[in-house]
Amino acid sequence: MLQTTSLQPPTIDDIRAARERIDGQVVRTPMLVSRTLSEIIGAEIWLKFENLQFTAAYKERGALNKLLQLSAEERARGVIAASAGNHAQAVAYHAKRLGIPATIVMPEPTPTVKVTQTAGHGAKVVLFGNIVDDAFAKARELALENGFVFIHAFDDPMIIAGAGTVGVEMMEDAPDLDTIVVPIGGGGLMSGVAIAARALKPDIELIGVEAELYPSMKCEIQGCNMQLGGDTLAEGIAVKQPGQLTSRILRELANDVVLVPERDLERAVAMLVGIEKTVVEGAGAAGLAAILSDTERYKGKKVATLLCGGNIDTHLLANVLVRDLVRQGRIARLRVAAEDRPGALAAITAKFHEARVNIIEINHSRIFTRLPAKDTVIEVECEARDAEAIDDVVARLEAAGFHVERASLD
Repeated sequence: MLQTTSLQPPTIDDIRAARERIDGQVVRTPMLVSRTLSEIIGAEIWLKFENLQFTAAYKERGALNKLLQLSAEERARGVIAASAGNHAQAVAYHAKRLGIPATIVMPEPTPTVKVTQTAGHGAKVVLFGNIVDDAFAKARELALENGFVFIHAFDDPMIIAGAGTVGVEMMEDAPDLDTIVVPIGGGGLMSGVAIAARALKPDIELIGVEAELYPSMKCEIQGCNMQLGGDTLAEGIAVKQPGQLTSRILRELANDVVLVPERDLERAVAMLVGIEKTVVEGAGAAGLAAILSDTERYKGKKVATLLCGGNIDTHLLANVLVRDLVRQGRIARLRVAAEDRPGALAAITAKFHEARVNIIEINHSRIFTRLPAKDTVIEVECEARDAEAIDDVVARLEAAGFHVERASLD
């Protein structure tokens, strides 16, 4: 890791200077009240749409602020960064704009689409290791060997100051906010937002959010000891070791750090698509997930959160949306036990027709079942206008003498 213990946090003046420096080169993203989410939660909910940046994430702000302060000699040497996602694209994109050679080290399992997008911005991509920590170590090694300037993803005062420009914009658009809820990975975004918000409104409540599987910052600043690791939808904030500088900042400025389970992350991503018609990655939806999972904490308040990134694989997004329909009860998989005789399938499908439930797929299972040899299990995947219609078809099937089991995600 970089030695950051001697680094000083940026000030509000540093953040204002960063804002002037990057002005016109990143998007001044909108921050809007969500009327529907406000009604659901019972609070005034503001959303900061950082997923509308060109590379679809707030990371551009810090990367650009850092790159613009490099000397001519440093620019000529080139820069290097380690990232599996948004930081990689931010550094690659703005380095190309500024004519700075860039190398990005990414873990070997990084999705091809992210590798392609990063390379498409003109960066040389090096694939190394299985996780970001491996890529980080390799990037530091290459920096020493080749004289590259290392661009840290979060533990750098210039990166933090750039991220803090988001906080300044939020307070301009809604100066009377009570609470800001910020996703935390390495802590750069929340550090910058916290410094800006505290300077402009000292009594504002600042709540950080981590994926339940990666409580690294919570444990760092609250002294807990929890297991880390696993597959999370919020891979953008799946950090095992938070920054040293960011930890110092958030230990002082954050009111709390909360954890959100995978189910709530999935729900938040799906709700943002359905309600706001905006695509947000798991990490970017973590703030909303935290609010939805503890609505009583926010009732009656003016609350803002950041949709900090929108880079989600389209196939994964499709899975999340369909799984949400399952949880709503609008899509179901029913296992119907029946005698293996002519007419049995017709009798079953007739009940779906009567309940006005659409059949998506049917599968017979005659071999791998505990039923008698003369019986069969018919799996029916179906969709309906609401959960009540699915309940209706189950009731009709059982009234007709069929035994029905419903598959569950949980």
